[in-house]
Amino acid sequence: MATLKEVAERAGVSQSTVSRLLNDPSFSIKEETRRRVLRVCEELGYRNVFRPAIAVLDAPPSGEELQDAYFSDLRKVLAECAGSMELDQPTFIRSIHELTERAAEFDGFITVGAAVFPEADLRALHAVLPHGVCIDTNPAPHLFDSVRPDLSQTMLDALDAMIAAGRRRIAFLGGVGSIMGTHDYPEDIRELSFRQWAAHLGLETDGLVYSSGTFTVENGYRLAEQLVADHREAGSMPDGLIVAADVLAVGALQALNALRVAVPDELAVVSVNNQSIARYTSPSLSSYAIDQRELARMAFSTLIDGLKHERRVRRHILLTTELVPRASFVPQA
Repeated sequence: MATLKEVAERAGVSQSTVSRLLNDPSFSIKEETRRRVLRVCEELGYRNVFRPAIAVLDAPPSGEELQDAYFSDLRKVLAECAGSMELDQPTFIRSIHELTERAAEFDGFITVGAAVFPEADLRALHAVLPHGVCIDTNPAPHLFDSVRPDLSQTMLDALDAMIAAGRRRIAFLGGVGSIMGTHDYPEDIRELSFRQWAAHLGLETDGLVYSSGTFTVENGYRLAEQLVADHREAGSMPDGLIVAADVLAVGALQALNALRVAVPDELAVVSVNNQSIARYTSPSLSSYAIDQRELARMAFSTLIDGLKHERRVRRHILLTTELVPRASFVPQA
């Protein structure tokens, strides 16, 4: 076990400072110094006392109530998870510039949302706060760690399930997103993965990918309308539809109902996220569940690991999703 002297030398303070900090609750010391000493104690195994100050860069896309609900749930889960892991409650910050300015107050950060920040802003943040974990979308994978649902595998799982149920003409409905990285690619990872896996499985995709606009109910309605207009009279209707997110699927189901497309008999529909609304659509929506609690737990664990060990190699963790079957698509038993 490390000694008090070794802790003091590593932290750049006196032995008396370390002793008073650990034993005298009224001892006044700069917050930055306090965190440094406690981190060294943890690194050297002197005492398990490190409680990092964590910020949450809260930068979700705005505008759609159902999409906002996903991130609202994630914020609550992060707060609950911090409590269960006996961590101090994180501080939620809405601006990358504010986080950069307040970097001295924190040991590390977690990001929530799909905002794409300028690379200069990301590098400026990394220079003052190098330890960060991005949930869902990582705007700078070479700078920060990430914990994400494995949406590529989800698309393969959905295609496999559709094929096993006898569906061979499968369409995709999505919106404009960004692939992990500092560049704002106008293609969502779910669309990219759908195209790649469909090609590997020998499925036709020409004229069956409807992916444009925002992730909103209204856009889901519009895209489904267009799909039916393009294929019904031509006799080329798909028999399966994979939707990138529940918020789009809600609008798509509304359009299909209005146009009297029988779901799932004529067109089976499966989506991603498994938000609570999926139980109340008509018909109820089959959807792949993303375990937000595991996302939060792994984000905190990955951040703390990086802080303790000063890792320089970035870690990107993928979590599986699980289909929750309902009336819109019943997989083969």
